[in-house]
Amino acid sequence: MSSQQACFPHHDARRIIALALEEDLGSNGDITTAAVFPRGRPASARLVAREEMVVAGLELCAMVYEELAARCRHRADVRLLAEDGQRARPGQALAQVRGDARAVFAGERVMLNLLGRLCGIATATARAVEEIAGMRCTIADTRKTTPGLRLLEKYAVAVGGGENHRLRLDSLVMIKDNHKFLAGGIGPAIDAVRAAGHDPAKIEVEVDDLAEFEQALELGVGWILLDNMDPEQVRQAAQRAAGRCRLEVSGGLQPGRLRTYAQAGADRLSLGALTHSARAVDLGLDLDRDAAGG
Repeated sequence: MSSQQACFPHHDARRIIALALEEDLGSNGDITTAAVFPRGRPASARLVAREEMVVAGLELCAMVYEELAARCRHRADVRLLAEDGQRARPGQALAQVRGDARAVFAGERVMLNLLGRLCGIATATARAVEEIAGMRCTIADTRKTTPGLRLLEKYAVAVGGGENHRLRLDSLVMIKDNHKFLAGGIGPAIDAVRAAGHDPAKIEVEVDDLAEFEQALELGVGWILLDNMDPEQVRQAAQRAAGRCRLEVSGGLQPGRLRTYAQAGADRLSLGALTHSARAVDLGLDLDRDAAGG
């Protein structure tokens, strides 16, 4: 999914920003800046990429300062200088922030924390997508997201060129190991799903070995997730499936080995690491020195 197809979650972003500002400002706001500068002291700063990255979530810049103005009456205006999905180089300015110094400084950390996280996820996703370039396989995320940030993090995955898998538990019927264990196996679990009115061809079943794979295949499920299998096992499953179902591979996937799984016949590789382990990129809010004395 490209950044043009990804839908920025404005409602969730506003909720997250409000909570983040409340957390950072406390009861009395930025007491240091308030002590050093009078209200109305102008400041101008640039949001700068300090390493190569894929930009994601840039709208958050303006949204942080809009919320800050409503909350504290300190105003700063934001002009975006880049777009989501764009590759930024070190030293490139992504946005300009101008206004009351109290606003510019008060919104800095919340803005950098959120953007650093989202750009890090988009960058990690883009690298994974590049690794399997030219293959029919796709890269997808999981539900291993930061509580409260799921929609923003999955947006960043989409900006990086990845697919969003299940957004919530009600997005897809997906039978996993605990379901199978408590139900008494794959067969009883799928029978229960069918009895509940779900079409097996539209569900996904997680399997741990090729014997379970064969059973799920015969029961006509649409997707089979091969959990923690090696490329040879994936190759065998793909040969046996012969187009009767689609194959997802997950569990222990690492950058540098993704193409091997794609070549083995996987339709989709799902990586929890895209969201639970992506490193936040290095961004800074650099004061325009020429304007500092104005």
